Amino acid sequence: MKWMLEPFNETEKRPLYVRSMVKKTVEKDIKAQVRNEETLKDGRKGREKNISFAEGNEKPVQEKIAIVRCETVSEVCPGVACFKAFNKKKLHFKEYGNDTEIIGFFTCGGCPGRRVSRLVKSLIKHGLTTVHLSSCMMLDSDYPPCPHIEEIRKSIESKGLKVVQGTHH
Repeated sequence: MKWMLEPFNETEKRPLYVRSMVKKTVEKDIKAQVRNEETLKDGRKGREKNISFAEGNEKPVQEKIAIVRCETVSEVCPGVACFKAFNKKKLHFKEYGNDTEIIGFFTCGGCPGRRVSRLVKSLIKHGLTTVHLSSCMMLDSDYPPCPHIEEIRKSIESKGLKVVQGTHH
């Protein structure tokens, strides 16, 4: 199939993971029409028909949050209470609107929180705005409180993000 320059250039602007899907979709539609050339209109129609959902055209999300939790506690806690509190917008999540989403849920990586900075940095690329330090990091009854909570908090704030201490307690 021959691609015209304008539609080819338009397709090349798409993210790599979307580009191949756009090309396959458009080529399939054009072959069904027994044609050999793709036009800009074909490319846009194919993208809207089959691919636009993957390009981030959804309604913007007001807040994108991540939850960091204790490595040790993660061995006995699946995180249900954190997610329940978020889904019901209770306790430390009560200020969020319905357009807020959790984009990350991970452990600290063990003392002294060796994984936090690296994972937070990778989530910033996905629009991360706020990080919750899970309630388990501050418990002082069943588990000892995190001895590195202040360093973890400061490392997250140094990246320009809001930090909330707590999830469901």
